[in-house]
Amino acid sequence: MNAARPPLLMTVCLLLFAACSGAETPPRDGADPSTEQIEQLGRGEAIAETLCSTCHTLDAAGASPHPEAIPLRELSSNYPVRSLRAPLSAGIVVGHPDMPEWQFEPQDVEALLAFLESIQEAQPI
Repeated sequence: MNAARPPLLMTVCLLLFAACSGAETPPRDGADPSTEQIEQLGRGEAIAETLCSTCHTLDAAGASPHPEAIPLRELSSNYPVRSLRAPLSAGIVVGHPDMPEWQFEPQDVEALLAFLESIQEAQPI
């Protein structure tokens, strides 16, 4: 885990707030994030840390370690993050040329998508 990032719980709460304020997954009646939502984001972050962070940065600033790998916070500048559901479910075969191929269980796809949505940079209106 990157020591420059804030503790997970604080990050999750801040990211949930940012994600819910204008994202594709609306807050449930304006309620605080549930334990289930926090656990899902933690699971998604763990998946991204394990499988993606070698090439893609998960941080709020800076370049990815791999020169052809977009920072994960910038995914939504190209397309809706939820559009990755089908490729992740089927076995992702896109990305930079040396990107490994993975297949995810449905609950892992949802956790990874929730995490990715939570770290997206705000898009200009």
